Amino acid sequence: MNNYPVDPKEDDREPRFTFSLIHDVADLLACKGYPKVESSQDFVRLQQALYEFLYSTEFCHYF
Repeated sequence: MNNYPVDPKEDDREPRFTFSLIHDVADLLACKGYPKVESSQDFVRLQQALYEFLYSTEFCHYF
């Protein structure tokens, strides 16, 4: 059974998907040895990737 993707809680606005969540994920990546996310462009890319993982039913094969 797959748990992802999930349905957003409220139409197009998902209260759990905040900048704070993206910032926490960025901090976790840095703690694990990845380069620190500092530019707004990198935050947007991280936000898009995380949103796709959480909510998209389309499968994009990156590997």
